[in-house]
Amino acid sequence: MGMKKAKGKRPVYFDEPQLDKLLSAIVALTGEVSVLRERLDTVERLLATKEVISLAEIEAYQPEEPVVQAREQWRSEYIARVLGVLQEETVSE
Repeated sequence: MGMKKAKGKRPVYFDEPQLDKLLSAIVALTGEVSVLRERLDTVERLLATKEVISLAEIEAYQPEEPVVQAREQWRSEYIARVLGVLQEETVSE
């Protein structure tokens, strides 16, 4: 499985190209951690109901609305924590 590459030009946020590359890496990692956190939440919720779960059960899991809302709130707070430091630096310059 190959890595997907975004098409088009990379957005420019800083005068230093290496900082833009670092920001892109941080954003990509933040997205990956968010996906992994959601997957782990699914596994934990399924394991709370039974001792053994299958990959098919994990793939088929459909969270109810309160779970969706809790996940969205976690994701928003997580992104704010990760990117908030960069935003503070940019605004104060």
